[in-house]
Amino acid sequence: MKKTEFSRLILFENEDFFLINKPPHTATLDERHDDKGESMLRQAKAYWPDAQVGHRLDKETSGVLIFAKHPAAYRHISMQFEHREVTKIYHAVVGGIHDFKGDLVNLPILPLKTAVVRIDKLEGKEAETVFNTLEVYRSHTLVECIPFTGRMHQIRIHLQCLKAPIVMDELYGGPKIFLSDIKRKFKLAKDTEEQPLISRVALHARALNFALMNGERQMVEAPYPKDMEALINQLIKTR
Repeated sequence: MKKTEFSRLILFENEDFFLINKPPHTATLDERHDDKGESMLRQAKAYWPDAQVGHRLDKETSGVLIFAKHPAAYRHISMQFEHREVTKIYHAVVGGIHDFKGDLVNLPILPLKTAVVRIDKLEGKEAETVFNTLEVYRSHTLVECIPFTGRMHQIRIHLQCLKAPIVMDELYGGPKIFLSDIKRKFKLAKDTEEQPLISRVALHARALNFALMNGERQMVEAPYPKDMEALINQLIKTR
């Protein structure tokens, strides 16, 4: 991605930090088999050579991602994440109808060698997430997710525990979503294979609230990418 194109992703920037709206299907850090060097960190360094990423988002997850411009800023944001002083807000489309009102899931998570995680009360690390229902559709729900810890796949497995797996999250039992599932009298053209309404886990990092170097709190929000917006617009029609 060219410098001018990367700059279009920027949601907030000052002399210490810049926050972007990470596109889906792009890794935060370099991957072993990424010959093209398209990770967000690689692109951020092309924009600002001393950039360091403050946290990580899964490859499929879109939304707010923070970068520090210099070592002091990196230490500043790293300490906030370590001390749980950063508020992270995610939006997820899940299967089924759910009425979450500050529901807290406090279940420890253990990463496995197969790149998935499981709930393990003996060996897992502490993980806490709060969930709130934002919108209810005919057979799906838009959920606000607020993780207090930053474990791998935390939101995804905690929603599975609530029997509300995220749409298209096959690792944790999430259902695929097709237009024929939600649109009455939908007819697919002959000899056509229907494609899902979204091609990745329907999870978006909606907002990040953190302290600037002077201690002032800053909230940065990320609009939905096109695929998430299109999915929600289709679901709105089913209410």
